[in-house]
Amino acid sequence: MTQDGTTTGATGTAGASGTAGAWATKARGSLTRYRVLAWVTGVMLLLLCVEMVLKYVVHSPVADAFAWIPYAHGWIYVVYLVTVFDLWATMRWGFGRLVTMALAGVVPVMSFVLERRVHAQALARIDAAAPRSPAAPGPVEG
Repeated sequence: MTQDGTTTGATGTAGASGTAGAWATKARGSLTRYRVLAWVTGVMLLLLCVEMVLKYVVHSPVADAFAWIPYAHGWIYVVYLVTVFDLWATMRWGFGRLVTMALAGVVPVMSFVLERRVHAQALARIDAAAPRSPAAPGPVEG
């Protein structure tokens, strides 16, 4: 286990290039799904906060139009937890990382901050395991 709580092995940075390439493809997919759901969950949580302020602080009747937000956020959070677990298991991070990523969906703005950090760390590890192939050369001008 490394200092940041990650491990290496057959699905990490070691192993045959084919295995590393397959792992990198799976990890990139997991990372993309996590990023999308982190943003969607964060936006829904902010909308939930606005809805709660309108309902309980301002006592605005407008809040009734947003009564669907708590339910939507709840179900989106469940899907977010699935993507968090998928990325966590793929990257083989420590348990503390799983808890932190799960909590990011219930603390306003934390999902945006943590998504940025998780993306940078995961992408660095994925690129170290199996660097992207160079882009295909374009047409030759002549």
